[in-house]
Amino acid sequence: MTNEEDRNPQFYICNCFTTDNIFLEDYKLHVRFLSEQQFRLDYEALLGRLGCVTEQQFEDVLNKDSYLAPKFRQIVEYCRSRDTSEEGLLDLLEEEAAVRVYRFPVFEKNFCEELVEELEHFEQSSAPKGRPNTMNHYGILLNELGFDEGFITPLRERYLHPLTSLLYPDCGGRCLDSHKAFVVKYDMDEDLDLSYHFDNAEVTLNVSLGKDFTEGNLYFGDMKQVPLSETECSEVEHKVTEGLLHRGQHMHGALPISSGQRWNLIIWMRASQERNKLCPMCNKRPTLVEGEGFADGFTKHSDAPLNASCVLT
Repeated sequence: MTNEEDRNPQFYICNCFTTDNIFLEDYKLHVRFLSEQQFRLDYEALLGRLGCVTEQQFEDVLNKDSYLAPKFRQIVEYCRSRDTSEEGLLDLLEEEAAVRVYRFPVFEKNFCEELVEELEHFEQSSAPKGRPNTMNHYGILLNELGFDEGFITPLRERYLHPLTSLLYPDCGGRCLDSHKAFVVKYDMDEDLDLSYHFDNAEVTLNVSLGKDFTEGNLYFGDMKQVPLSETECSEVEHKVTEGLLHRGQHMHGALPISSGQRWNLIIWMRASQERNKLCPMCNKRPTLVEGEGFADGFTKHSDAPLNASCVLT
């Protein structure tokens, strides 16, 4: 007799999703992109015959992701290469004082400014809004703005997945299949800081979007299994346009700002293959209740053994 797991198998994506069959709408062409050198060699002549005749037009094709920082694009390009390794990637990243916390530029400054402006318009509107979580009183769920499909999902799948696969294979970094994305706001008349906590995520990206503020650095302790009395915290500077990538179960908090206003983009990335066996919030096998969209990232299948190294390191 077929059991429920047989009827509902675990689904995966092929690694080629981030490099192959990328559609160029202006030229009605599917392409493969591993590096600029490879792309020029394979497609420059063909694109020329399709009307991409000037260097500026070709640069426009290359810069569809121009909202991303050049350094971030370089890091992702390396992760997609054939000779990639964790050691090579670490040479491109700046590892912080906290273990396995990495900082790198994610967005261009003008993109951060435009995004914050759009978020402020939404915040001031009469549209219904949900709180990001029980700790942050001020912020916006990005799915309420329709940002998942066109912005956050491609960012997770095409750009962050190559990094997390190398940096966090022991914590579901190779099989992230959903997320919860939101922005939080800190203001002198609202939330100033954020208490010590862990995230409902396997891997988290926290990007500082602006605006003008002073202080408010993040601090990291140990994994959630380690008592606070046995933990020594490390303070980590958080600069506008830059992201901090870390394990979701890594305890952390935000120190108070002393002036100005600060917006942060948070992406909780989740791997159903990990959390289906153990809910990171209650440390028990999850009791499932239907939710909307990605919900909390659980699915009704997978009996794969829990990767114990994820919760112990």
